[in-house]
Amino acid sequence: MSTQIPMGMEHHPDIVELREHYERVTSTPAAQGVEALAVLAGLFLAISPWVVGFSGFLGFTTLVVNNLILGLAFALLMGGYGSAYERTHARAWAATAIGVWCMIAPWVVSGNVDVRRTITTNLITGGCMVLLGLAAISMASMTASGAAMRRGAGGSATGGGRASGGGA
Repeated sequence: MSTQIPMGMEHHPDIVELREHYERVTSTPAAQGVEALAVLAGLFLAISPWVVGFSGFLGFTTLVVNNLILGLAFALLMGGYGSAYERTHARAWAATAIGVWCMIAPWVVSGNVDVRRTITTNLITGGCMVLLGLAAISMASMTASGAAMRRGAGGSATGGGRASGGGA
């Protein structure tokens, strides 16, 4: 009598455990808060030219388009965590890069910016985006270190590891 073992990596015990752990991570209030704030930050960046009022200035059309596209991209990147965290947590690096670009965009995209509100809006929003992206990255690294600690890596004797202390 033989038992059938499911084929494929999706049934491997480590992957199943990792998926369950990612599900627990996304269920925490901290992860849900980071996701919600990130989506709001991206949407604010997208509408900021009209809310703050620099869409009508001559020469700022490129910055308006830049903020619209990057704000929507950031919201979409960071909004995927709740539904598919195990596949999207690596995108936090791209979201962090969008935040950095947002902070330097007034000078790079528009050239000489004379309007204080464009600089202030992009610096504050971009800084928030960077912090939210780093928060998402830290959750992913805490997830990885937590999984390693449960498996007994890192010198701890949790479960199947060898107990330290000499002795035969």
